[in-house]
Order: sequence, then C-alpha cells, then structure tokens
Amino acid sequence: MLGNFSFGDYFKKEAIKWAWELAIKEFGLPADRLWISVFEDDDETFSIWHDEVGVPVERIKRMGEEDNFWNSGVTGPCGPCSEIYYDFQPERGYSNIDLGDDTRFIEFYNLVFMQYNKTEDGLLQPLKQKNIDTGLGLERMARILQKVPNNYETDLIFPIIEKASKLANVSYFHSDDSVKLNLKIIGDHLRAIVYLLSDGVVPSNIGRGYVVRRLIRRAVRCGRLLGIKGDGQGDLKGAFLPIIAEKVIDMSIYIDSDVKTRSSSVLDKLKREELQFVETLERGEKLLAQMIDEALLSSKEETPCLSGKDAFLLYDTYGFPVEITQEVADERGVGIDMNGFDIEMESQRRQSQAAHTAVKLVVGDVSDLTENIGDTEFIGYDSLSSRAIIEGLLVNGKSVLQVSEGSEVEVLLDRTPFYAESGGQIGDNGFLVISGGNQKKAVVEIKDVQKSLGNIFVHKGTIKEGTLEVGREIEAAVDAKLRQRAKVHHTATHLLQAALKKVIGHETSQAGSLVAFDRLRFDFNYHRSLTENELNEIEGLINTWIEDATILKTKVMSLTEAKNSGAIAMFGEKYGEEVRVVEVPGVSMELCGGTHVQNTSEIRGFRIISEQGVASGVRRIEAVAGEAFIEYILARDNYMKQLCSTLKVKAEEVTSRVDNLLEELRMTRNEVSSARAKAAVYKALNMANKTFSVGTSINVRVLVESMDDIDADSLKSAAEYLVETIEDPAAIVLGSCPGDGKVSLVAAFSPSVVDMGIQAGKFIGPIAKLCGGGGGGRPNFAQAGGKKPENLMGALEKAREELVSIISDKTR
Repeated sequence: MLGNFSFGDYFKKEAIKWAWELAIKEFGLPADRLWISVFEDDDETFSIWHDEVGVPVERIKRMGEEDNFWNSGVTGPCGPCSEIYYDFQPERGYSNIDLGDDTRFIEFYNLVFMQYNKTEDGLLQPLKQKNIDTGLGLERMARILQKVPNNYETDLIFPIIEKASKLANVSYFHSDDSVKLNLKIIGDHLRAIVYLLSDGVVPSNIGRGYVVRRLIRRAVRCGRLLGIKGDGQGDLKGAFLPIIAEKVIDMSIYIDSDVKTRSSSVLDKLKREELQFVETLERGEKLLAQMIDEALLSSKEETPCLSGKDAFLLYDTYGFPVEITQEVADERGVGIDMNGFDIEMESQRRQSQAAHTAVKLVVGDVSDLTENIGDTEFIGYDSLSSRAIIEGLLVNGKSVLQVSEGSEVEVLLDRTPFYAESGGQIGDNGFLVISGGNQKKAVVEIKDVQKSLGNIFVHKGTIKEGTLEVGREIEAAVDAKLRQRAKVHHTATHLLQAALKKVIGHETSQAGSLVAFDRLRFDFNYHRSLTENELNEIEGLINTWIEDATILKTKVMSLTEAKNSGAIAMFGEKYGEEVRVVEVPGVSMELCGGTHVQNTSEIRGFRIISEQGVASGVRRIEAVAGEAFIEYILARDNYMKQLCSTLKVKAEEVTSRVDNLLEELRMTRNEVSSARAKAAVYKALNMANKTFSVGTSINVRVLVESMDDIDADSLKSAAEYLVETIEDPAAIVLGSCPGDGKVSLVAAFSPSVVDMGIQAGKFIGPIAKLCGGGGGGRPNFAQAGGKKPENLMGALEKAREELVSIISDKTR
C-alpha cells in the first residue's frame, strides 16, 4: 500500500486534486474510465470532484457509511472517505452501476478525510485540525497499467507463479481454476514469507512467528495439491519452496537489497520449516481425511461439523494451522466448531501458565498506596547495605501498619540495596534489621524481591524476631555471597550470547534467560542442536575471556545513542529514554539493568551443563559459573571417584569398562529374549490343536487364544510360528498380559485370508480399543497394545466373533 498523511497541512481540495493529477497525468489513465465514490452526506467532496476537478455527475456515486465512512474505533478520529475506481468495461454504459462489481471495477485510490472525533455517545465533534490519510494499491495500479485480469498476473507476482508452475509441470494459462488458485496462493505467500524471514521473523507457534509458519505450511500444502514431490526437480527428500523463493530474492534486488544479502539464511530457514512440516503432514492429512469422513457419516445436521477437539489435535500434534484445517474441511463441505477449538486452546494456555507465578501487589486501595508511596530508590549497584525507612507493610496483600514475629510480610522501603527480579535475574536475598543499641529489635529474612506498581520494590520475607512498624528506620543488608553468584552468572550470560554469535552466527538472538544463584539459563533462536565441537568452542571462548581479566564498563546513555553504539537490545523488552549499557570491551555490549562483576576474572570458570530444544526454533543452554562452577566440578569429581571404586578401575578406564558391561548386558538380554521366544513357540505348538474351521466354500483355520503373561516380542514369535505351520488359509489372533497393567495383542493372517480382503492391521485396532489401547500394521501381520488387562478375555472373544462373521461372509 502506497500512501501519505497530512496532519493539518492540507485537506480535501488539495488531496483530491493531487490524487486526480497522479492518476491522469503521472499514470496516464484515461479520465473517462475513472469513477468516484463519496460519502452520501459529503456534499463538499462531491462539489470538489464535479465543480473543480470536472468529473461528470453521472460518474460520482454517493455511498453509505458502511462503504465510505472511516472509524478508528468505537470512539476517536473518524470521517468520510472518497475513492477512485477504474472501469475495465466502459462499454457497459452508465445504467445500474455497482462499484462493488469487481468484474468491472477496481478501487485503486482511497482518500480518508479525518474531520471528526466520535464521542462515547456517538456524537461527531469537528476536529480543530483536520487530517488526510490516502492509500493507493501498488498491485492494483500494476494490474491496471499492465492490462491483466488480476493482481496475480502482474510482474510483481506472476514470475513467482511461473516458477511454481514449472516445478509442478503445469501451464498456468491452460489450467483449471483450482490449479490456478493453488499457484496464486504460492505466488502471494512466498513473496510475504521471504520478506518476513529476511526481517528476522522466526517460524514459531506464537505472534508474528505463527503468521510466517501458517503461510509456509499453506504454501507447502498447495504445492502437494499441485503434485510437486520433494524439491520438484527429482530429489524426493528435498524442499521446493526455497527453489521458488530464489525467484522472489532475485526480484527484490532493486527493492530491498538486504533480502539478497540475507538470502542464504532465508533459504535455510525456509527449507528447514518445509521439511519439518512435511514429516507430519502426510500423517496429519490422513487423520484429517478420516475425521472428515467420520463427520460426514455421523452428522445428523445439514452441515457436518468437525469438533474443536479434533481441530486442536491437528494443530497441537501435527502442526496443522487451524486455517488449513478449515480450508480442507470446507473443500469437503464440512464446518469446524471454532468455539470448541478456542476452548481447547485456552485450556492449554492455562495449563502452560500454571507453572508460572505472576507477582502482583494487591491491596485494599491501590490508588491510595501509589499516592502515598513513591518509586523505590535503588542503590544496589554501589552498595550492599543501607539505612531505609519502612513506607508500607503488606500481609496477604492487605496494607497494615504493624507486623509481628513469625508472619510472612511484604516490605516497601524508600530506598534499597536489594535487586528486584527483572531482566532474567532473580531478586536478592538478605536481611532487614531494626537495632536498638547493641541489640536487634527486629529481624526480617528476605527471600525474594519483586517490582510492582511501576517501580516499587516489594521485599518478601519472614519476620524472625520482633515487630515491624510503618515509619521505622531499618538496616537493609544484601547477602553478599549470593549477590556475587548472581553477578557472576549475569556477566557469564552476556559472554555466552557473544560466544554463540561468534560460533553459530550473528543471526541467533536471545529468546529468554534466567540468572539464578546456582546456575544460568539462556534461550536462543536456532534451528538445530549444537554439536559437541560447537559447545566445546563456546566454552573455550568464554573461559578465555574470563582468563583475560577484562574490566567491564557500565554507562547510562540515551536509547538512541546506545543503539547507535551497537549495544544489543532484547527483542520485545520495553526501554525508557535512558538506558544502562554494560560492556565487556572487545567482547559484548548490551542494554542491561542487572548486576555484574567488575572484572571477568571474578567469574573464575564456566561450564555448560546441558543444551536442548524447548520449542520449535528455540534452543536452551544451562550452565554454571563462579562458585557454582567449582561446586559442579567437585561434585562430578566425587561421582567419578565413587564410580571408580565400584568398578575397581582407574578414571581413564571407566569408559571402556562401562562399554564392556553394556555389551555383556546386551548379550544376556538377547539370550533371555531368545529363550522366551522358544518357550512361546513351544507353548504355541501345544495350542495349535485348538484351531477351528470357518467358511463354506473355503475352510479357514482360526485360532484366537490368550497366552497368559508372555511379553510382546515372544507373542509375535508365537504368532509367526503358528501362521507358518498351520495350513493356509489361517487367521491367528493372540493376546497376553505381560504385567505392569499392559496388554499385548497380535494378528497374523495367511496370504489367502489377506486375498479375501481381510487385513490384520485394520482388524486388530478396534479389538485393542476394547483394552484401552490401539495399534495396527501390515495386511498380513499387526501388533497392538492396551492398558486394561481385565478386558483382554472379552476383547479376544470379540475378535473370535468378528473373525467368524467376516470369514463366513467372505466364503459364502
């Protein structure tokens, strides 16, 4: 969308004349093909178009509020609109004109005249300063100038469609409407996808990341509907979207050169996301088709409906955006219970949030509290203790004047050395003390500090001795050892981010963090797990920087100055006009309000404990530094000593000794498994005489029995033995309860039974459901499981009845 704004500089007359001049003189559009719409009561605009611009009255249409009156919301700035339409079919004349007929007209220019303020009671009050908002559709103007029937066939999108057509081996102009629609979706979506990825948007399940993920997945499905397999060029395990995206990147060179610069990252992200989706797409498509079939069969209403629970299962388990589910269902004439879907989504969101606690300052009269208590002055960068005045006390969220020994309390001070949890760093621990001479009159142990109601620090703790009163002076003292641990981990977090950017690329960015006394946790955007070599390189870099004993620099500056200096800001974080910048010279520079060491040598050592994925495209590293690093190393050394003692080997021999033990265990397990299988086969041999014949034209040997408590593998061996030894045609179904509340089932059908159309995989599933489970497999052999051993005999009886019934029908 192209546009311009005016805030009091010019209004209707100028905006209308310039719009006309742009359309007629600059774009060269014939005046007799342009139609105008105005708001039905806007005589001033009508007059300007007719009297001053010269548009004939018959080509100016008055339209209602729904079409030609713009509102910013229920209340606020608003005003009438006027639009310019292009007529593709002037030969149809002036009678029965409908500007909404998109087969003849296209609106390409919109003028919004913001001249009113709408009040809560709906009154329109004239604005002192009248404003203009104009918009011109780039694709629409391209369509008009290039004389093509739709936006997709302009040179902005059609080259992308042509690339997709080539991969699909189809001709756009010789295709039916459904093929054209899929090509148009790919062309439109790929353009948006490439620019979003270039701007740093990472596919995910939240926010703008979900927007790009939806676009990619819809484009992938459209490609599959077009018959594109793999990359469309012979590699069945490849991805086709990156190949089409190369055309988008080539077209972007003269528009946004950064897209070409970032092309390798864009194509890599796109390939990963496509291949990841393809892994589950086929299963999801089959399940969706099954759900739709069931909805069509079971529906008693005019419009069959897919349940919200099913739609959410597809979204949550198979990564199907609900929009794709809606699209597929709609193609089959099935609706979706979106209310049910929203309920499932909200339920998951509540469960996800259940593990998190939001700290809120709840008082009887919050307004009074904020009026009487100002922001807390934080002096903890320079001092770990200070005198302070108690300005407020809260017990169970209610304001009180006095609290006595044994109570849980929240203390509000005028100033504090305690750091309040923010920026990932947890709050300080320590003590608040009221002294009287040489004796302590009150002691409060502080275990947490949070910010609330703006910048008020809430010190949460327990009164160990004495009584607290509002207005009393106290001594606030931070636990210096714990503060040092937090400082060490916070600076180490900055070093970790710098090392990650150096080792795996500058495109990675922080996605969350925790700075605690015992460890640090750092979440970052990346598409794969880190290799052992990469983790070793990251550790090595950080420990080198620690050894360098670099003095940190901390400076307060304007946000603009900080960004211009190259300081890294946390995406989504809110910053004020002035920010604090923490720099490890030559290594990192970040906006940060946390506490840090003065010299990197204070960190002493750094060790990565784990690296794992926590969400799609998000990895997590946990690590220790400083005192926690020493504790970690000593603990691991102690474990190794115990292991050496148990195994009676030296430390360097532990690995080979464990490998030998594992090999011995593997061989023993194989021997046991082999013995169990032989025992099961022997038991099956004695059971073979229990077979019975079913059928008229053909006699099928049927055996349905329980094998007590043998394990699933042995059950499988028994079934394979029986189906091979009993004369074809034969149908075998066996079950067992191997323990721990489990059920095992197996079905083995000989070739002649399968040829009758009886498939083991389809047969065993419903039987397993009776035991609270499921399963499936090949037409000739299938396994299943369950969780209700008490239902096994009933399930086997059902299997016997079903087999007799099916075989009898097939052999008449």
